[in-house]
Amino acid sequence: MEILGLTEADRLHETYAEASQRGCELARPFNGVEEVLHAFAAADWLIGVVTSKPLDRAAPLLARLGCPFGAVRTPGGPGRGKPAPDPLMLALVDLATDPASAMFVGDMAVDRECARRAGVPYVHAAWGYGEPGSPTPEIARDPQDLLRVLDTSCESGPFVAGSLL
Repeated sequence: MEILGLTEADRLHETYAEASQRGCELARPFNGVEEVLHAFAAADWLIGVVTSKPLDRAAPLLARLGCPFGAVRTPGGPGRGKPAPDPLMLALVDLATDPASAMFVGDMAVDRECARRAGVPYVHAAWGYGEPGSPTPEIARDPQDLLRVLDTSCESGPFVAGSLL
């Protein structure tokens, strides 16, 4: 921000947050995400979300999906944010699930690092925003591909999604 000559960081952040919250109805889930989430819910998987979005911006987006999320962890709660393992571990506590029995699906390097540090297997969502890095993790090419990847990667739920919205 200094390079751009922007010195009012707090004011800029506030403007961004307000505009993001007002414009949340313009956001659309990636094609196929809703159907896949509902398929996991129908199979009695526990589904959690660990996101870097503040709760006031994440909640309206998640509510529109109509999916039962057993845990939602956002910044501002206890612990450190991603890539620290804290939010993922707390989501697993909310879900009463052991890290070895879970799967973390994300699309950013911080998601992968968070999963690694929490001891949770990771699947990279190739339709998202970031690159998988190396060594190359398991990759789901599109939301439907998660049905294949997660069916072979773990016997039963739960799974925790990273930044998929």
